[in-house]
Amino acid sequence: MFDYSLIHWTTFLTTAVLLNLSPGPDMAFILGQTLRSGRRSGFAAMAGVWTGGFMHVLFAAAGVSAILASSATAFTLVKWAGAAYLVYLGLSALRSGGTTFTADTSAKRTSGLRIWRQGVLVSLLNPKVAIFFLAFLPQFVVPGAGPVWAQLLLHGVLVIVAAMIIEPLFVLLGEGLTRTLRSRPRAGRLLDRVLGTVLVSLGIKLALTQR
Repeated sequence: MFDYSLIHWTTFLTTAVLLNLSPGPDMAFILGQTLRSGRRSGFAAMAGVWTGGFMHVLFAAAGVSAILASSATAFTLVKWAGAAYLVYLGLSALRSGGTTFTADTSAKRTSGLRIWRQGVLVSLLNPKVAIFFLAFLPQFVVPGAGPVWAQLLLHGVLVIVAAMIIEPLFVLLGEGLTRTLRSRPRAGRLLDRVLGTVLVSLGIKLALTQR
């Protein structure tokens, strides 16, 4: 079971690493939370995104993602929900005016559990992620290497494992920048505007996405 060639693993792992390095709503959310509130928030955001990603993997292995790929109505509903949520997060960042960087507001920072839930939603409400896993994972299914659902689950989990290796590095790098920005309210306001604009733009882009 799971008898794959070296070429198979090399191709898959290289692709998984490159996919996790590509920018998108998940990465923007993780970096945004890190830069606004520090390493702990960044790790909470990562955990949420990973949880959402794992659920997508389970959906793909169970065939549920096929519904999004085949149903225009289901795709549209999830797409608009995800777009609205990204725009909401972006507008929240724009309204904050950089206050998350001032030392006297530390007590008001968003809790880790809430950030985790936001990360789960950012991932789950992106139908492109569901369809991506449905299209990507079957490319690495090898006849005779085991049940199809088990192969899909294995490769999906490994994509998330790759993220667990790569994304913490971005959080640690972002934390160093956070310490500098906390003492500069003007820079904090600028960062919030940039982050808010990016999230709103990603929401609009998602809303305009076609199946």
